[in-house]
Amino acid sequence: MSANIVLLLASIGVLSLFCQWLAWRVRMPAILFLLAGGLAAGPVLHWLEPQQLFGNLLFPLVSLAVAVILFEGSLTLQYREIKGHGRMVRNLVPIGSIVTCTVGTLAAHWALDISWEVALLFGAICIVTGPTVVAPLLRSVKPAAKLANILRWEGIIIDPVGALLAVLVFEGIVSWGQGNVFEHSLYIFGKTIVIGIVLGGIAGWLTGVALRKHLLPQYLHNAGTLTFMLGVYAFSNEMAHESGLLTVTVMGIWMANMKQVPIESILEFKESLSVLLISALFIILAARVEFTAIADLGWQLVTVLAVLMLVARPITIFLSAIGTTLTWRDKLFLSWIAPRGIVAAAVSALFAFQLQKLGYESAGVLVPLVFMVIIATVTLQSLTARPLAQLLKVAEPADYGFLILGANSVARQIGLALQKVEVPVVLTDTNWENVRQARMDNLNVYFGNPVSEHASTHLDLTGIGNLLVISPYKQLNSLATYHFLDWFGNGSVYSLSEGDQDQKARHQTAEKIQQTRGLFGDVSYAKLASLVSKGYTVKTTQLSEAFSYEDFQAQYENQALLLFVIDPRERIQAVTSQSNLKLDKGWMLLSLVPPQPPKERKEKDAGPEPAGATATA
Repeated sequence: MSANIVLLLASIGVLSLFCQWLAWRVRMPAILFLLAGGLAAGPVLHWLEPQQLFGNLLFPLVSLAVAVILFEGSLTLQYREIKGHGRMVRNLVPIGSIVTCTVGTLAAHWALDISWEVALLFGAICIVTGPTVVAPLLRSVKPAAKLANILRWEGIIIDPVGALLAVLVFEGIVSWGQGNVFEHSLYIFGKTIVIGIVLGGIAGWLTGVALRKHLLPQYLHNAGTLTFMLGVYAFSNEMAHESGLLTVTVMGIWMANMKQVPIESILEFKESLSVLLISALFIILAARVEFTAIADLGWQLVTVLAVLMLVARPITIFLSAIGTTLTWRDKLFLSWIAPRGIVAAAVSALFAFQLQKLGYESAGVLVPLVFMVIIATVTLQSLTARPLAQLLKVAEPADYGFLILGANSVARQIGLALQKVEVPVVLTDTNWENVRQARMDNLNVYFGNPVSEHASTHLDLTGIGNLLVISPYKQLNSLATYHFLDWFGNGSVYSLSEGDQDQKARHQTAEKIQQTRGLFGDVSYAKLASLVSKGYTVKTTQLSEAFSYEDFQAQYENQALLLFVIDPRERIQAVTSQSNLKLDKGWMLLSLVPPQPPKERKEKDAGPEPAGATATA
C-alpha cells in the first residue's frame, strides 16, 4: 500500500473528527458538517475520490456499514416504548410512514419523472428522521417539554421502523426485477421476507441466549455480537439476494425485546463505532456526489423539497393529533420539524448502487436527491426552529432546573425538595438500586452514564440548565463536570468538595473542575451522607419580618446546612462557599436540618415547651 493511500485513509479519520468537534461546538447535527466535509473533499477540491481509493471494495464496505447502522438502530426499538409515550407518538409512526411515503413517491415521480420503483424507494427513505439529528436540534431550540418528548421519541422509534420499511420496499423492487413473471417476483419477495424474518429471529434469539446465560465472556460481548451479526448478514445474502439488511434489522429488534439480555454495553459500543465508522462513511458517500447531478435535478428538486416539508409533514401532524390535547400552535411547530439523518443517507447510497446494477437508470438521482433533502431539512429547520418556537410561544422558559448526578439518599432528598418548590429536576445514576428508589419517590431519573451517546438521545434536559454533582463516583464526577461545563457554561455546574484529598498534590484535579467546587459551603459528599444517616432532612423555610435569617440560625444553633435560596422573584440559587447572600424577608431557604432543632430538644428535656412561633415548613 502506497504512502499516499495511507495518508488519504488517515485524513478521512481526521476530517471526520473535526466535523464531529465542530458540530459539538455549535450544537448542530454532526451529519450536516460531515456531508459538507465530504462535498468539500470530493467534488469541490477533488482531493478524495472514493471509487479510485477503494475500488471494488467500496460498496461491500458501505454495505457492511449500513448493516451495522440498521442493527444498532433496531436495538433501540422496544415495544414498550411505542406504547408508553402517548397517543401522538403512537399515531405518528404509522400515519407518518404512510403519508410521507405516499406524498414523497408522488412528488418524486411527477416532478422528476423518475420510475415508480425508484420514486417509491425515495418515499420510503424519507420517512426516517432519527435521533442523531433531532436531539441536537431540540437542545438548541428548547421547545416545551411535551413537544420535545414527541419529537425525540418519534425519532427514536421511527429510525428502525422507517429503515425496515425502506428495506422491504427495496427487497420488493429487487425481487420484481429478477422475476420474469408476476408469480416468480412474488416468490422471490416472499422468500426474501421469510428468510429475513426467520433467520433474523433465530440469530437474535441465539445471541440473546448467549449473552443472558454468559456463554460469552464479558470482554467478547461487543466484538462477538458485531462479528456474528456481520456473519449472519453475509449468510442471509447468500441464501436470498439482498435479504441481509432485513435479517439484521429483525435480529436487533428481537434482541431488544428479549428479557434480561444485557445489551447496554453493546449500545455503548455503538458510540465509539458511530464516531469512527459512520462519520467516515458519510464523508466517503458525500465525496461521491457530483454537483452536476444536483444541478440536473433543476427546480424540480425545490418542488420535491417543498412538498415534503410543507405538505407531507403538516398532513402527518394534523392527522396524528386527532383526539389529542395539542393546540394549533403545537401542531404548527411540530409540522416544521422533521430533519432527515444518518439512515437516509446511508441506505440511499447503497440502494442506488444496487438498483443501477439491475438496470434502473433513474436510480442515479436517488443519492443527490436524498442528500439535498438532508441538507435542506437540517439547515433550514436548525436555523428557523428557535425563532418559530418563540413566535408561536411554545419555547421552554429559562433553564433554571437542575440535573443531579447521583440518585443516592442525599440526592433524592434534595431532588424531592426542589420538586416541591416546582423547580425542574432530573436525577441520573449508574446504580440500579438508587434509580429504583428514585422512581419510587416519583422523581424523574435517567439510568446510565449522563455523558454517553445514549444519554444525548434519551436524557430529557428540557428546562434544565444546571448540574449538581452529588455522587461518590469520582471519575464519573470529573467526566460529567467537563461535559456539562461545555454544555451549560461556567457558573451553572456545581460540585462538592472532596475533603482532605483536596490538600494532597497527587489528588489535585484540574483547575477547570476546581472552579466548580464549593457547593453547599465546601461540604464533602461523605459529610452529607453522614448527616442524612443521622436523620437530617431537607426543610423549606420562609423568611419574614417576624422570622429573620438570624432567627433561623439561632433556631438550629448554626447546625443547619443551607443548600438553596429563592429570592422574592422566585429565582433559585445554589449556595456555594463564595456566596455573599443578603437574606431578607420574602426569601425562601432550602436547608438540611437536624432531626429536631437543638433548642427544642433542650426545652423539651427541661420541661413543657413555652409558647412561641416556629417558622419552618
